[in-house]
Amino acid sequence: MTSPVRPSTPHAGGQVDRPPRNRTAPALCALVLTLGHLATAYMTLLAYAATPAGPWDSETVTHSNFASGTALALTAVTAGLSWVFVKADWLRRWWYTIPSALAVAALLRLTALAPEL
Repeated sequence: MTSPVRPSTPHAGGQVDRPPRNRTAPALCALVLTLGHLATAYMTLLAYAATPAGPWDSETVTHSNFASGTALALTAVTAGLSWVFVKADWLRRWWYTIPSALAVAALLRLTALAPEL
């Protein structure tokens, strides 16, 4: 009895026939992550742009902390999505570097580089 599935046959160069890859899923994943990274970068920039006018300006410090916290939350979402997309083999591992760098920047603004009253 023969199998209805045609076995893969190597070519002269030793390569095996593979079906063409669909490029829609990786492009869509990259678009979703890029939009998430842009939103995170915007919130991080807002956090760094907030400088208090003086010791009485606690509202600006609160806004900076809120923007940094929101950036950290968005980073967690995009890192999770990156993990899912990389596990599905739609994207490469270097997509982990962007949320990592943005998380470090937001965390630094919340701790060591926080605006002082």
